[in-house]
Amino acid sequence: MPNLAPYIAFPGNAKDAFEHYRDVFGGDLQLFTYADMPMEGAPSTLDPASVAHASLTLPGGTIVGGDAMPGEDYPIRGSAYSLMYSLEDPDEARRLIALLVDAGGSVGMPFEPAPWGAYYGQVFDRFGVMWAFDVDAEEPTQA
Repeated sequence: MPNLAPYIAFPGNAKDAFEHYRDVFGGDLQLFTYADMPMEGAPSTLDPASVAHASLTLPGGTIVGGDAMPGEDYPIRGSAYSLMYSLEDPDEARRLIALLVDAGGSVGMPFEPAPWGAYYGQVFDRFGVMWAFDVDAEEPTQA
């Protein structure tokens, strides 16, 4: 079955990030370092402790990623992309937002009723990744 999953290239802290996401969201984490992988044909500058591939399977989706290759400079913090997590319960969204903020993140947009009849908010986690939370409202909110 086809599946689309966001991939995040971290600047050397993928292990910390994926363990943090597992602690916040739960799910099944699989993490492989370059020491765990065959190194034939790989650049000799790779740190064996760097994350070659990580996959976190959550209820409703998967996040994958790893440490960026040496010489790659991908800015993480920004608003050109975000991870949208749609939930059914506003209180669960608030709980997850609080966990991300309490662990060093910051609110980008408060989680509150949105003009389109849902609850919506944004958080930048301590790694710079923007998380958008969306919960359909049972009744449309009045703008």
